[in-house]
Amino acid sequence: MQQIKNIERRQFLKTAAGSSLAVMSAAAGAQSFGFAPNQRYPDPAVQILDPSFAKYRIYSSSVEQVATGFRWAEGPAYHAKGGYLLFSDIPNNRIMKFDEATGKTTVFRDKANYANGNTFDRQGRLLTCEHSITRRVTRTELNGKITVLADSFEGKRLNAPNDIVVKSDDTIWFTDPLFGINGEWEGSRAKSEQASTNVYRIGADGKLTAVITDIVNPNGLAFSPDEKKLYVVEWKGTPNRSIWSFDVNADCSVSNKTKVIDAADQGALDGFRVDRDGNLWCGWGSNGALQAEPTDNGVRKVYELKAKSQDLDGVMIFNPQGKAIGFIKLPERCANLAFGGPKRNRLYMTSSHSVYALYVETHGAV
Repeated sequence: MQQIKNIERRQFLKTAAGSSLAVMSAAAGAQSFGFAPNQRYPDPAVQILDPSFAKYRIYSSSVEQVATGFRWAEGPAYHAKGGYLLFSDIPNNRIMKFDEATGKTTVFRDKANYANGNTFDRQGRLLTCEHSITRRVTRTELNGKITVLADSFEGKRLNAPNDIVVKSDDTIWFTDPLFGINGEWEGSRAKSEQASTNVYRIGADGKLTAVITDIVNPNGLAFSPDEKKLYVVEWKGTPNRSIWSFDVNADCSVSNKTKVIDAADQGALDGFRVDRDGNLWCGWGSNGALQAEPTDNGVRKVYELKAKSQDLDGVMIFNPQGKAIGFIKLPERCANLAFGGPKRNRLYMTSSHSVYALYVETHGAV
């Protein structure tokens, strides 16, 4: 009898704890979702599309959900010294912090000006793309002070800074599409003042230069391991979302625009990272394209997606030549990712309402 009471008590505490988490999530205006990791090794969620990907899969590693309860998780950045991951929850206007040592996720910054992309520079300072309202790129100094690095170009306000990287020469590169000012979901609707949607470079002297001006809504960006190539996602302007590569010249200008990846299967390229071998690990999901004709489901005619989200959600891995070699299947659309952990071999994937992690047999390039 006593044993039964102890079991009932543990079940009550478990239920109460779950109820408490649900209340916290509701108060934050977000959604929490359960996740059951695969029990067997190798994890069937890690799919080998080409034999060359097999060496990157760790046989006894599986996808884990490390945090949930967000509306649109984006912009992951790992702080090696602190052992934590920062990421944006854009519609909730906050930056979150996942601590590896404790496994706890807390609010790092509230009222974050709808922050999107984040990264750390080589001095450990946080660089943030404030996606809306302020429409600027900022640096959080080690003492907590916020320094504005860029908020206008040629006397006109930036559009909506999106993703950001730091080169080894300490120059800062970021994309400036329209997403943060196109509506009210990820900020506030506003009129663009720029003639184009650009990729910018902030020089070591603080000067802002538009290095790419012919990509429609540039999104994610990253350098090759040797930094001789810059990769940029084009969200619009081509039949499908694409990744373009550019040669990086000695004067930091770029040339030789070449399409490397075309998301021809209705995939939605977003944020991505490059590993030490030059492979591109890309956030993936449905691009929302609809069938040309509606489908009769027996009740009404509905325009269905061209491809099923459940078949696309996850991370697609391409080799440097643009060939798909691997796929990590997730239960939610992956917007962005970052390599972290003490050995930089833990892949963190910000995926809609949750953050997932997977140990892989490679390291992030930068």
